[in-house]
Amino acid sequence: MAIFPQTRTAALLPRPAAGWTDTRPVVRRLPSLRHIGPNWYASVMGTAIVASAGVALPVDVPGLRAACTVVWALSAVLLAAVLAARAGHWLHHRDQARAHLLDPAVAPFYGCLAMALLAVGGATLTVGVDVVGVRAALAVDVVLFVAGTAIGLVAAVVVPYLMVVRHRPAPGTASPVWLLPLVAPMVSASQGALLVPHVAAGQGREALLLACYAMFGLSLLATLVVLPLVFARLVHQGPLPLALTPTLFLVLGPLGQSTTAVNQLADAAPGAVAGPYASAFGAFGVLYGVPVMGFALLWLALAGSMVIRATRDGMGFAMTWWAFTFPVGTCVTGAAGLARHTGLDALTWLAVALYAFLVVAWAVAGTRTVRGVVSGALTAAPVPPAAATARTR
Repeated sequence: MAIFPQTRTAALLPRPAAGWTDTRPVVRRLPSLRHIGPNWYASVMGTAIVASAGVALPVDVPGLRAACTVVWALSAVLLAAVLAARAGHWLHHRDQARAHLLDPAVAPFYGCLAMALLAVGGATLTVGVDVVGVRAALAVDVVLFVAGTAIGLVAAVVVPYLMVVRHRPAPGTASPVWLLPLVAPMVSASQGALLVPHVAAGQGREALLLACYAMFGLSLLATLVVLPLVFARLVHQGPLPLALTPTLFLVLGPLGQSTTAVNQLADAAPGAVAGPYASAFGAFGVLYGVPVMGFALLWLALAGSMVIRATRDGMGFAMTWWAFTFPVGTCVTGAAGLARHTGLDALTWLAVALYAFLVVAWAVAGTRTVRGVVSGALTAAPVPPAAATARTR
């Protein structure tokens, strides 16, 4: 009875007489902030990458840049809205916010905050510059880059620390979600490359370039630790639950983002380091990027097959569907960088094909999210597994 106190109270109230009509105005309440977790930043990331990946394509499509500008503006508005919602969540629902931080299934999503800031900042410098101008775009990107990098580095340490000392996940429960706080520094590495040319030549420019390479290595090695755990979980425990199956696409994030990072850093190396090192960085971009992109395509096929299987088994919409956007977008920018450095048409068409998939996935996830917010389904309390099982009987 204590679970539904409102039902019990309503039963004690006097019932209106027959034929009585309630003429009081209907009060529409804003969506509850209690259950808006850090995973909502994924919608910001997924929107921003549509804009930045679109302008990174090595093809000239009429009207594409204008469309990307609109999407960039939408990502900026989304970032402001989610930041405000999350601030309200921490202000009015601190108990739930602390519970999220101590929940091993939710805490890794704090990496999404860093990546949302970085994605919007990078899109502002590459796309929004057409609207706000170079100086304003650079200022916005610097602020968001510094904030996103700081938060990402903290999350990359704090979340694994909590997993060790507080979460203590059981063996065989590794999830692709664990990669989220670890890939944030990789996003900083790729976005920092855009800022390198804007730093005065000398120690500062070289330091920023090498710091980006350090974050690239940090994220890459951490990913190599976690990825075998994820694959072992799949092999020994079977497919993920239906709602979590889209998170398999998160593995594409560090793969595509690292390929993007090494190619963008190679572009920024001349003028930041001595000639031999700049040439070596350029060669490394191709030598690293091509094999990793090959593995990304292998994982894309595997994850896609698992999603098709889950769809046939009745997989419904959840916020995890945003995993179809940002990770795929990093593969678009990675393939575009390789196409730029190799001149191969095959890589150009690969980037175009992946971008087409990205746009469709973003449109579907965005439409379903708006529908869920309007209906209240996405802001309601999560249904306990036992209750969900009872509903299906």
